[in-house]
Amino acid sequence: MKNIAVIGAGTMGNGIAHVFAQKGFNVNIIDVSQNALDKGLVTITKNLDRLVVKEKITQEIKQNTLQNISTFTSISEGVKNMDLVVEAATENIDLKLKIFKQIDKEAPKNAILASNTSSISITKIASVTSRPDKVIGMHFMNPVPIMKLVEIIRGYSTSNEVTKTIMDLSEKLGKTPVEVNDYPGFIANRILMPMLNEAIYSLYEGVAGVFEIDTVMKLGMAHPMGPLQLADFIGLDVCLSILNVLHDGFGNPKYAPCPLLVNMVAAGKMGIKSGEGFYDYTESRKAVNIAKQFL
Repeated sequence: MKNIAVIGAGTMGNGIAHVFAQKGFNVNIIDVSQNALDKGLVTITKNLDRLVVKEKITQEIKQNTLQNISTFTSISEGVKNMDLVVEAATENIDLKLKIFKQIDKEAPKNAILASNTSSISITKIASVTSRPDKVIGMHFMNPVPIMKLVEIIRGYSTSNEVTKTIMDLSEKLGKTPVEVNDYPGFIANRILMPMLNEAIYSLYEGVAGVFEIDTVMKLGMAHPMGPLQLADFIGLDVCLSILNVLHDGFGNPKYAPCPLLVNMVAAGKMGIKSGEGFYDYTESRKAVNIAKQFL
């Protein structure tokens, strides 16, 4: 396995492309927007420069990494001759199903198709392809170049061979893969999202303020970020989407998103990416500083 296609040049897509390219894989980044591709390459370059300054990689490794990356605006062109295609598009089931139908048609028949979804059923994604045994979840954590975990999700039909291949591949990237089965939210978000939702409920019900809630969890539970700050970092719209998947998948009211979260997303307050969430990032460079502490 040498040739990797990554669909989506956003935060997760460019991060996934970065780690594969840095480990010597030939990587095609695919996005319908040339502007998104250009921004993705700028982000990768900046992150590599940061690693060079910290003496974690050499200038030669940086240059080799960038040389390993090609960009495409066409899926059909970008997935030719690929051994693995990793989809890292927006967390929208209709979009993902549409993408998988196309890559199943265009990618080599022996290629493995993976999704970076954080909550959507791998079994459902695989059902729109002609190769459900070769469809698997590779849920990388953000920021991808730093975080060690990769949650490997087996769909109902995912073969043992494909699972082992992806587990081994993740280790070659310097990651720690953890195999889980295909249920709503998998493990990471099934545990994380109810915690974030409960923190939002605590704010909604007036138990404590934003700073107080986050301080309790940081100092009392040794969390590197408080739950409300983390929700801002993830994106409040993403948190809402995952909670809806959990609520719909299990039919359990404990996963129902807090009305405050619903209203904030409706008002366009998505967290760092919109400039405002539980914290205000518009008057300072807090968003940049928060991101930098992980890179």
